[in-house]
Amino acid sequence: MVGEEGFGNYEIFCDGCEEVTAHEILKQKELASGTDLLLRCVDCRLVRSEKVRQGKIVEIPITLSDGDKSTFQKVESDHDERISVGDRFEHSESHWEITRIEDDVGRSKNSLSADLIKRAWAARVDRVIIPLTLTDGESSRSSSIECAPDEIFSCESLIEVDGGIWRIRAIHTGKGRTLGGRRVAEQIRRIYLHPE
Repeated sequence: MVGEEGFGNYEIFCDGCEEVTAHEILKQKELASGTDLLLRCVDCRLVRSEKVRQGKIVEIPITLSDGDKSTFQKVESDHDERISVGDRFEHSESHWEITRIEDDVGRSKNSLSADLIKRAWAARVDRVIIPLTLTDGESSRSSSIECAPDEIFSCESLIEVDGGIWRIRAIHTGKGRTLGGRRVAEQIRRIYLHPE
């Protein structure tokens, strides 16, 4: 990383040390397309030049899913940035995780360079909406709660829903229903409640 004054240290792979090391910036020339640097490794003292170029910006067409709502938007990225399923990013003051990437012929890929992505999908990950089933005697109704992904819910604990106090009877994780234990919100597919 270039220092605040333009000169400082820059971390890069060193051919002499055969690993990433800190390099002193001996000389720096600003160009319209980026910066040319003359660097010296602080460990082995090998001197080398490095061209730092500004990446071209591309817009990735992406469907952003936030609970049961989805919107189509374009998200900017450097053209050569590698984007993978599972990557997380910030957009519109929210955090998202890439769930699907497609190439120019619609094939699903695990990873692609940003300029090769024809379409992508992402889900919001900074909050979770958990579906609820509230059962009181013979009647059941659905509701939901919004919470942080790392919030913990425990069977037999009490929570407030729609102005009433309810006991968690079971938690469904998608792999089955459990009547005991605790789970973090992002693992939960549904919570079953009975009145206290």
